[in-house]
Amino acid sequence: MKSIWYGNNPLCYLLLPLSLVFWMLGVFRRMLFFVRLKKTHRFSAPVIVVGNITVGGTGKTPLVIWLARHLVSLGYQPGIVARGYGGKASHWPQQVRADSDPVMVGDEAVLLARLSGCPVCVAPERAQAVRELLEYTPCNIVLSDDGLQHYAMGRDLEIIVIDGERGFGNGFLLPAGPLRELPGRLRRADLLISNGPWREGIPAMTVREPQVLPLLDLSEPPQPLSRASGETVHAVAGTGNPQRFFTMLQRYGLKVIPHAFRDHRIYRRKDLQFDDDLPVLMTEKDAVKYARFATRKHWLVRIEMAPDPAFIKEFDQLLQGLKHGQETA
Repeated sequence: MKSIWYGNNPLCYLLLPLSLVFWMLGVFRRMLFFVRLKKTHRFSAPVIVVGNITVGGTGKTPLVIWLARHLVSLGYQPGIVARGYGGKASHWPQQVRADSDPVMVGDEAVLLARLSGCPVCVAPERAQAVRELLEYTPCNIVLSDDGLQHYAMGRDLEIIVIDGERGFGNGFLLPAGPLRELPGRLRRADLLISNGPWREGIPAMTVREPQVLPLLDLSEPPQPLSRASGETVHAVAGTGNPQRFFTMLQRYGLKVIPHAFRDHRIYRRKDLQFDDDLPVLMTEKDAVKYARFATRKHWLVRIEMAPDPAFIKEFDQLLQGLKHGQETA
């Protein structure tokens, strides 16, 4: 579908009737919450949603990790909720630790727990995850990784992340295009930020130089990616936008043999065992799932995002205005 969404493929026009149905269903669903036939749950601590209006990876998770660390530096005790996409747990919600099994709770949830150092809870019904966090952990503010369209979960602040490279594609709603909601939805958000430059006046996230660590021993000191400039490597990405990872490696001078997998893939040993001695570089999200099969050839690429100072200033100002309410669930 991505070749239709992000190109000039005329097949997208054949899907427009289905996009109209998708839009009507979305309007009807939001109306149910507006007239209170469906319940929006409110909580005793502020909830900040970091989401997007397109499908696929836009950089929400790195921003949530940065926000969690930033909130800690300001004296807050943040907790994080997510859907637990791909997790096969028999019951929800699930509290997630750094050593949790990604097969059970989802790869992104484990990544959030490892890199944020904050309590993490996942559930398809995010309101349940928020309640669990507030009941069993000391958190006093909640970050939701995705969930912009999960209107059953009340929120005090909305941040929308935009893919600076791909934008909104052909501008059509699913399935003719990549949009979950129309671009007018941006006006209702409190903050906008793009992953890479997008449009003038919209603050962006930039990538600090990535670090490389051996997957067999993550306690070793990380090395800057630029030291591998000129090397030929296998590059593995099972994300919403694998090409972003491949392009980033090429930007640092690496010669890339790309291996794109579907998002949230659960790897088998043979998936990343190639018939040569070339290094195998993968995203941290993929490393969470492949660590038990790692050899000396497998390396993790750690990527950290830094928001524009203008975004940080506005976020801090909005943070001061958040009020704690009482849950109405």
